[in-house]
Amino acid sequence: MIDVSVIKDEKVHTGSSRRRGNGKIAAGSVIVGLFVLAAALAPLITNGDPAEQDLLNRLGSPSWAHPLGTDQLGRDAWTRLVYAIRVDLRVALLGSLIPAVLGSLIGIAAGLGAKWLDTAIMRTSDVVVSLPLFIFFIALVGLLGPGTGFLFLGPGELPLVIGFILISWVVYARLMRAEVRRVRSMDYVRAARSGGLPRWRVIGWHIVPNAIGQSIVYFFVDIGLAVVAISTLSFLGVGIPVGTPEWGAMIQSGRAVIQTNWWLIAAPGAAIALAGMGLALIGDGLDDRIKS
Repeated sequence: MIDVSVIKDEKVHTGSSRRRGNGKIAAGSVIVGLFVLAAALAPLITNGDPAEQDLLNRLGSPSWAHPLGTDQLGRDAWTRLVYAIRVDLRVALLGSLIPAVLGSLIGIAAGLGAKWLDTAIMRTSDVVVSLPLFIFFIALVGLLGPGTGFLFLGPGELPLVIGFILISWVVYARLMRAEVRRVRSMDYVRAARSGGLPRWRVIGWHIVPNAIGQSIVYFFVDIGLAVVAISTLSFLGVGIPVGTPEWGAMIQSGRAVIQTNWWLIAAPGAAIALAGMGLALIGDGLDDRIKS
């Protein structure tokens, strides 16, 4: 006999998880959307050139003219904070999107390919995981140099994107491989194969769409992690050239005056935390939706 109460509890739990997931996605989307909107409207909501110096107004306190004050060179901190969104999110997005696509394709190949291919991919990923992240980036930037920019990437941004591609694909490959191996053993996949569907159709219609969920969830979290990594590298003086508006570089330059002009560190630090929180909320909400 079927226990109706169990079915009702399951429906209530599923509905609750879905509503919770929708709420997280909405909250995260608002936060991230505000950052994107600020970056798009930067010329309209700031005081102009983020590199413009006013040596007669060095380390000015927050005011109507300069909402976050000015730094050691008299540059408007609010303007630099807003323009830094373009740098950090652009590099973080590309540094997560390309590895996500590449790593997912490699994971599909590992999950569906021959045993020797799976072994080769997994051993390669073990080697990549063992690399110390920041030492690898420092070495890569030293090898490639800052450059002059590439397409819509600014100086110093291309080496960072390349570094993320070489490192970050591993997580997506492992996630996708595990999910593909799980999904391919499901009854509906076996039924599709037994029904005579071509292999490419089984993979494209049944396996990949049902295996890609966790990679999408991690993708949003990964963007936030990339923002933190970019800011950390800039704080260390690696990657983004000195003088470019970037959150980590702003924190580094504000360290010398933290006791008198603490807002020069607090503002970019809060921006990093908020951006990461917004992206994490979207990923967590998507995870709740998938599990419901």
